[in-house]
Amino acid sequence: MRLIIRDDEHAASMYVANYVVERIKAFQPTAEHPFVLGLPTGSSPLGVYEILASKYKAGEISFENVVTFNMDEYVGLPRDDPNSYHSFMWKHFFSHVNIHPSNVHILDGNAPNPEAECAAYEDAIKAAGGIDLFLAGIGDDGHIAFNEPGSSLASRTRVKTLAYDTILANSRFFGDDLNRVPRMALTVGVQTILEAREVVVIILGARKALALQKCIEQGVNHMWSLSSLQLHPHPMIVVDEDATLELQVKTVKYFKSIEMVAREQGFEQILPSRVRTGNVPIPETKIQKVKSTPILAPEPIASHLLRASPIDGYSSRSVSPDLVPDRMASRIPEPKLNGRLTPNPEHHMRVNAVGA
Repeated sequence: MRLIIRDDEHAASMYVANYVVERIKAFQPTAEHPFVLGLPTGSSPLGVYEILASKYKAGEISFENVVTFNMDEYVGLPRDDPNSYHSFMWKHFFSHVNIHPSNVHILDGNAPNPEAECAAYEDAIKAAGGIDLFLAGIGDDGHIAFNEPGSSLASRTRVKTLAYDTILANSRFFGDDLNRVPRMALTVGVQTILEAREVVVIILGARKALALQKCIEQGVNHMWSLSSLQLHPHPMIVVDEDATLELQVKTVKYFKSIEMVAREQGFEQILPSRVRTGNVPIPETKIQKVKSTPILAPEPIASHLLRASPIDGYSSRSVSPDLVPDRMASRIPEPKLNGRLTPNPEHHMRVNAVGA
């Protein structure tokens, strides 16, 4: 896992936006082989979307051959509601870039059969070839997408009941009116996110510092679903300084040192060639193959001791002697007496009677 720490919110957003642009360019997407991008909503990615839109307008990047899948959507909220995630994405990102509407995928929270909608969403992701990069944010309790605390780490896209803390946090988008916040949502599952080839999470602000600490310095825990990224081969978390307030000083210094060494070597995050280049052919290696005798698997240390054994290379055991019954009493020598232990029992009894 990579943890990238920047001074403030803008610097962290700039880092993520630049990284997404570089990944799309390196992939060199085409209409037949598009770059598949997973996207979040909420306040954390707003800066990233603004920078991506400005880079498109400056001619630095094109989203013509990019396919997107959003993480979640409220259940029962009209699509044209200002607080629906459909409206959010078109307002803050899609309407500012050259993405084709047919390449945009957002869950339908008003589907007559929500379970069927979720299953179809999973099928659409597979049909697109899987997600190349999943951009994500987190909640104050460490949930990723709407995978609330207690979500299964093997979960797929499904209907999810929202936790009270999430409803309370999202009420700021509904005029601080808790009654207006939907109680359920459709969301991609933890396993759906983990199957993306790369996951990049942006975390901003002191109120998410505890969640970051739980997910970075502690183990995998379904009560903090972001911690599942410890199981992913290529995760990266980008944060501002405020989000690190709960981390140990040595943890912060460690990840900063890792980034420093990586920068000196001229790379940000190393990915396998097939993930990094996408549509670009991988050049053949110039290393010449040398014919050599195949190396056999090493033998057990004691194998050479067994080769002298007379039976087909296996050691033979010596014949065990016949077992002889043994009793402890047989080891005690018997006294050499000619008769009874009490030679004259009648006399012995008469003497005892007189003495009494």
